[in-house]
Amino acid sequence: MNLSKTRYCKGIQCPKILWMDKNMPDMFDQSVMDETRLSVGNEVGDLAMGFFGDFTEVPYSKDFAEMTETTKRLLSVGTPVIAEATFACEGSACMVDILRASESGYEIIEVKSSTGSVGDGVEQVKPIYLHDMAYQVYVLTHCGIDITGVYIMQLNRDYVRHGELNIQELFAMTDCTGRVMDMQSDIPANISAIRSAAEQTDEPIIEIGNACNSPYECGYKKWCYRHLPKNTVFDIGWSMWGSKKDDAYNAGIVTFEDILEKGVGLSWKQRRQVETVVNDLPPQIDGGAIRAFLSTVRYPLYHLDFETYQQAIPQWDDVSPYAQIPFQYSLHIQNEPCGETKHVEFLADEGKDPRRPLAERLCADIPMNACVLAYNMSFEKGRIKVLAGLFPDLASHLMNLHENMIDLANPFQSGAYYNREMGGSYSIKSVLPALIPNDPELDYNALNLIQNGSDAMDAFASLHKRTGDEITEIRKALLAYCRLDTLAMVRILEKLYEITEGN
Repeated sequence: MNLSKTRYCKGIQCPKILWMDKNMPDMFDQSVMDETRLSVGNEVGDLAMGFFGDFTEVPYSKDFAEMTETTKRLLSVGTPVIAEATFACEGSACMVDILRASESGYEIIEVKSSTGSVGDGVEQVKPIYLHDMAYQVYVLTHCGIDITGVYIMQLNRDYVRHGELNIQELFAMTDCTGRVMDMQSDIPANISAIRSAAEQTDEPIIEIGNACNSPYECGYKKWCYRHLPKNTVFDIGWSMWGSKKDDAYNAGIVTFEDILEKGVGLSWKQRRQVETVVNDLPPQIDGGAIRAFLSTVRYPLYHLDFETYQQAIPQWDDVSPYAQIPFQYSLHIQNEPCGETKHVEFLADEGKDPRRPLAERLCADIPMNACVLAYNMSFEKGRIKVLAGLFPDLASHLMNLHENMIDLANPFQSGAYYNREMGGSYSIKSVLPALIPNDPELDYNALNLIQNGSDAMDAFASLHKRTGDEITEIRKALLAYCRLDTLAMVRILEKLYEITEGN
């Protein structure tokens, strides 16, 4: 099997991935593919090519040999900076993001759309990135190229745009030369093991474990987990570490019954999750704690939910790579417990900085000293605090909203209410169907186009590239999704009032 750096890194994660790619590609779960992330990676990579000034890019071709010949020609004439430099040797090949001439050889610069900081050491670099770079050094060295330095270039998380984009400050470089050179002796054995697993006739027998989720979720995970029954150690929630689940599984502790019989160190919330399933227990309710929470709710009440998106490459002032930029909110307003609601919403214009218009509308829609309800309020509070820092004339009002916010997730996060259908999670997407099952009005899956926050983020980020009816349809879908988030809060709060009446 010919290896590219992508295939090599897949093999480092789990050699079975390549066997599945070759023999059972239909079993791949496409939902693990993040097309937006791939698109962002290309955008960041294109921008990074100009970091060192003038460069020559090797044009992409389906004919890999054509790209290698172009690279050889550019090297022969002393081209100082080559983007997508392409090499192949002994069945191993790679494309180098940036190849830069040095005094006595060449430097490899690997570009990633992830974030780092100026001054980071190699210990902060993800191991899979080091494997990626080490493989490139191996290939280029066997092609007769002297490598004098290896660097990873990432977006600088500390960069804040002011005025024109400063590409020199946008990227942060980390020297990985020493660590990557130390890895060279392992690569021949890695290549041999990867090829051996990929080329064998029968499906490789590899136990499930950490490699199923790290460094990336494997698209064949469902296939490899197909033998597991319902309710296993992998289903335990409440922030149980994946490594702890792997250890339990490897020790033969698989089902919830195994967990209770053989013993696994669990938090009280995790143990309750297991016991409610094994013993078929009804909802676990602390009526006093729920009533204490409800006593903090004041009316009129403003149910608030934000939608945000991120820009890898900041487009506006006072934005950092991947900063959360609010572009939409929904409000359901109630004047009394379980009373009628009034719905108010805001959705920014596409292609424009949404922060000032959103902040102004938010201050107009929610008066000072109002009680604001959010689900997992730290997110909403964080966005409001940032807006207050950006707009001093609105800061007093915004911080008043910030200080008068309460968290609807509290009764579920604290354990005051637990229903086995929550599955060890207190997210609104888990709590809502557990509390109010089979309500078509509250069914996220019935929404058109946008059914979760990631969908909303991606849709708005690309909305300025759409036209006509497509924009209208997407904006309608965004409004419907965000509206459902706050309607869900209204219904959950009403259910809490109902629960306390019987407790």
